[in-house]
Amino acid sequence: MPQEFWQGTNLPKVGGFNRAVVLDAIRANGGVSRVELARTTGLTAQTMSNIVRALMDDGLVIEDGHAPSTGGKRRVMLRVVPDAYSSVGLHLDPERITGVLLDLDGRVRLRSQRRVPPGASPEAVVGALARTFHHLVQRSGIDGGRVLGAGLAVPGPLDRTHRRLFGPPNLPGWTEVALADLLEDRTGLPVVMDNDATAAAIGERWAGGADRAGSFVYVYVGTGVGIGVVLGDQVYRGTSSNAGEVGHVPGAGKECTCGKRGCLEAYCSMRAVVAEWAAAGGAADGSVSAAYQRICREAADGDDGAVKILRVAANRLGQTLAKVVSVLDVDRVVLGGPALRHAGELIRARVGKVLTAQVWAPHVRPVRVQAALIGEDAGAVGAACLVLDHAYSPRLATLLGG
Repeated sequence: MPQEFWQGTNLPKVGGFNRAVVLDAIRANGGVSRVELARTTGLTAQTMSNIVRALMDDGLVIEDGHAPSTGGKRRVMLRVVPDAYSSVGLHLDPERITGVLLDLDGRVRLRSQRRVPPGASPEAVVGALARTFHHLVQRSGIDGGRVLGAGLAVPGPLDRTHRRLFGPPNLPGWTEVALADLLEDRTGLPVVMDNDATAAAIGERWAGGADRAGSFVYVYVGTGVGIGVVLGDQVYRGTSSNAGEVGHVPGAGKECTCGKRGCLEAYCSMRAVVAEWAAAGGAADGSVSAAYQRICREAADGDDGAVKILRVAANRLGQTLAKVVSVLDVDRVVLGGPALRHAGELIRARVGKVLTAQVWAPHVRPVRVQAALIGEDAGAVGAACLVLDHAYSPRLATLLGG
């Protein structure tokens, strides 16, 4: 059993929090007995019995089989009902919209993707997002009342309180867009919006269960570069909900798309890698994403030039992450996003080597660099998990009555 689960409380006024604690523990373990739940959460047997009964009455949990006998009465195992409810996740990338429909176990049931035309207006993008949402729900055949809502993962910076985007560097012309409200009007369901790297970190935590319990830094590498931070099973967003924007910390060096110099994205983003490849005489026709994937395939096939360019980018990423890991004192870095599709192991190995060499006190806190569990659709999966997390995960705001 994982050691870093939330502890419950037996105070009646926070029953909603206790329900979330119990449901999260059942889901994360893929099956657990009432005795194990009481021990893990710290709740009394009577409180646990009441919560489990309520979860079963709501159709969220079922009794499913028995634990192996230890000499006494065999314990009944509890499991989450995966198709009790679903959520839709939508990831807005400057080149494409990716959508997924997720069940309560965090498994992708359906996936959809469509291109975003260069220079597309916010109105056109909202229409494409809404069509993707309705397409997924209709294809699934599920009752619309079983869809909890839509999660929206977007590039920063954003005003999460007022649900607006403020001039994302890779979406020119988007000065101030109330994207979540516009999409909510088109879908008729609640929309939760967050930074794409933060959403991906939540998705990794939700879908990873016990394998992603505790603390880690999730690194999203795609059109841009950002990190999501999970500390003690809780995502850290920062004062303005823009924590993790490592892609745009300026310094000396190349000019970035944000207008500053020396940013990580000027060296490690898909666009930066493609520019380096073209400068070295490589073919870089088509979209940035397509050209980047060709470079990665060349590297996987052993092309020295492609390998060198990716290693230089991975070195820069590792140097930045060494500072992040040293400050936060975490022992895991998870790499994900579409930029890892064909060259994930090459980049992971290089980042790991740089971290080992540069992180503070590696003999005290060795750092593991792992591949993401939720794959290249991390933004969309994470967006769908925003809805599940908002509805069912134990959060401090719930405990405090927020």
